[in-house]
Amino acid sequence: MEEGSQEFFWIKSEGQSKLATENLVKGNQVYKEKLITKKGIEYRLWEPFRSKLAASIMNGLDIFPFQNKSTVLYLGVSTGTTISHISDIVGPSGIIFGVEHSSRVARDFLDRVATYRKNIIPILQDARKPKEYFSVFGKVDIAYVDIAQPDQTEIAITNCKMYLKKKGYLFLVIKTRSIDVTKHPKQIIKEEIQKLKENFEILQSIDLHPYDKDHAIVIAKFQG
Repeated sequence: MEEGSQEFFWIKSEGQSKLATENLVKGNQVYKEKLITKKGIEYRLWEPFRSKLAASIMNGLDIFPFQNKSTVLYLGVSTGTTISHISDIVGPSGIIFGVEHSSRVARDFLDRVATYRKNIIPILQDARKPKEYFSVFGKVDIAYVDIAQPDQTEIAITNCKMYLKKKGYLFLVIKTRSIDVTKHPKQIIKEEIQKLKENFEILQSIDLHPYDKDHAIVIAKFQG
C-alpha cells in the first residue's frame, strides 16, 4: 500500500520505513507504540513483533481486505494490540466485534482499547459458543481468529458459518504449539488448511517467522 491509501502507511522513523496506521484516537497509545505526526495527521507505528497481522504484512501479505467501513469479527483479542490497529483502519463507520474469553486480559483490553474506541464492541464470551454473542448483528466482511486452542480451526469454521458473509475473508492464525507439540509445525499447518478446504478457497499461507516462532496465518475466502 502506498502512502496516502487509507489502510496502512509506511512512515520514516529512525532512518527506516516502518508500518503505521492513522490514529483514530489522537494522543492515545495502546502498547507504548511510537506516535508520529506528519502534516497534521497522527500515526501509530505498528509493531510486527507485537501483532501477527503486521507480521503478515511484513512477510508478503497479498490481500488486505480491512478498509474504511469494514465489519470484522475478531476472536481472541487478548489485550488489544492488533484490534486497535484494525480499529484505526475501519474508522468511525466500521465495526469490530471483539471476542475474548479470559477475564484477566479482557480487563486490559477494555481499559486500554475498547473504552476509547467506539467502533469496537467487546464481547466477553467463549469463542466456542458463537450463538451466545448477543451483540453481533448482521454478517461481517472479515473474521480474524487468533486463539490458542487445539480445535482453533473448527472454532473458526463454526463462527464463519454463523457470522461471515459469503465471499468474506478469514484470517486464521495457526498456533502450531497449541494444536500439537509432537508434530512438525509444517505438518500441522498443512492439516489445518485441509480442514478449511470444504468451505473456503485458500488464498495464501504465510509463515510468521522471525516475528513469531512456529506460527502461520492463513487467508481464505468463505464459499458459504
